Amino acid sequence: MTTNFSAQAEDLVAERQRLLAQLDEIGFGPGGGLDYDTNFADTSQVTAERGEAEALAADLQESLTEVDDALARIEAGSYGRCERCGNEISAARLEAMPMARRCVDCAKLP
Repeated sequence: MTTNFSAQAEDLVAERQRLLAQLDEIGFGPGGGLDYDTNFADTSQVTAERGEAEALAADLQESLTEVDDALARIEAGSYGRCERCGNEISAARLEAMPMARRCVDCAKLP
C-alpha cells in the first residue's frame, strides 16, 4: 500500500521550524550560545538560569532529532510502519503524533 504522507511532512516541517526558532530564542540556535553578564551579583541565579536554559535546549534538541528522523523515514519510504513489528501505524496515531515510530500496541511495550 502506498500512502501519501504529505500532510504529516508539512506538519513535521512546521514543527521543525518552530523548534529551531525556540532554540534560537533561548540562545541555542546556529552559532548561538548563552551570554550571561559576568558582573551579575547573584551568580547562583545565573547558574540556575543557565541550567534551566540548557535543560530546555536539550529537550528541544531531542524533539528536533525526532522530527528529523521522521522526515528521513518519509524520504526513505519507511514512515508509517512500526519499527518493532513492521505493521502499519494507524492514521489517527500519525495525525496525533507525526513522529511516532511504533504502533499503539508496540508503544505500550518496554
